Amino acid sequence: MDFSAQLDALKAQGRYRSLTPVDGAQGAEIVFGGQPVLNFASNNYLGLAAHPRVVEAVHRGLDEWGFGAGAARLICGDARVFHRLEERLAALKGAQAAVLFNSGYQANLALMQALAPEGTILCDRLNHASLIDGARLAGASLKVYRHGDMGHLAGMMGRYRTPLTIATDGVFSMDGDLAPLAELSKLAREHHALLIVDDAHGTGVLGDGRGSVHAAGLSASDVPVQMGTLGKALGGSGAFVAGSREQIDWLVNTARGFIFTTAMPPALACGALAALDIVESDEGAVLRGQLAENRARLAAGIGQLGYAVPDGGTPILPVVVGDAARAVAISKRMLAAGVLAPAVRPPTVPEGTSRLRITVMATHTAAQIDHLLAALEGCRDAS
Repeated sequence: MDFSAQLDALKAQGRYRSLTPVDGAQGAEIVFGGQPVLNFASNNYLGLAAHPRVVEAVHRGLDEWGFGAGAARLICGDARVFHRLEERLAALKGAQAAVLFNSGYQANLALMQALAPEGTILCDRLNHASLIDGARLAGASLKVYRHGDMGHLAGMMGRYRTPLTIATDGVFSMDGDLAPLAELSKLAREHHALLIVDDAHGTGVLGDGRGSVHAAGLSASDVPVQMGTLGKALGGSGAFVAGSREQIDWLVNTARGFIFTTAMPPALACGALAALDIVESDEGAVLRGQLAENRARLAAGIGQLGYAVPDGGTPILPVVVGDAARAVAISKRMLAAGVLAPAVRPPTVPEGTSRLRITVMATHTAAQIDHLLAALEGCRDAS
């Protein structure tokens, strides 16, 4: 492959990406590429990435457990703190058990490979790449239904080889809307299908912190398998899958993404436990209330500028501009105005839907949100 020519083609299409160093801890303000900016790009929705109690817990964890786990958990890397965290995460999701993974991407690849190795997997068109990639690797036949279209899904379910698995995001990471989980659960019961929900962006935020399934009035009996991350609202790194005791035991015994990798640093689990303490406390309720207020303020301002605002009340508020080059131009203008609002382009999103992916945090101030809105209004003529 001529990599130079391919990279030039990406640049011509407005799809070239590069890494920009960040200095300091994640928060409402960061130093991005040497420039202080307002941070409207992070998934640190509750501001826990630099919360003093979480940071202190990680320090204590380093003192107790050292830096690394040393091996895969099935060898000698199974730190006892992992079990404590898994018990807490299972309780958060109302499930019988949970198991940790090193990232959300790894968790989705592993769970799809282990829990859906045959039959047909039905995926929402806008599912996260890790769910789609996991489905491709699982061995089952992959079929895609139109985004959120329950009629389309229902029409597909009687036509394909069983067993059936339905896989969906709970909160769609690029659009900020919610999956119709109640309808999905009903379809799954009617067709004896396994329902898997990636709740990476709902955990800690929706449903009193328990996630999108709880927010939809459902339980673990309605959604048998949930994936969540420790790296978004919980502020750290890593992921988990929650399900029945048998499903989790099966993952431990067969999931390649669990078996063949060194366990996460135990200190990260210590930080996640502290983050869970906050999520489940009065402070967590206050943070979610502030997040909701900030989201409402930002959504109202974006709507007044003429952009569509997704339903569901999530912290993800895309500003869809269509053309990839224009999205990049607006993002650069925003950065010059001191606001980090990254451009997201194909293949991350479908052709013609390039956008700024704006996320709001509980720790943003009203003045910071208003600054973003003023900058966005001033960039509307960018091309």
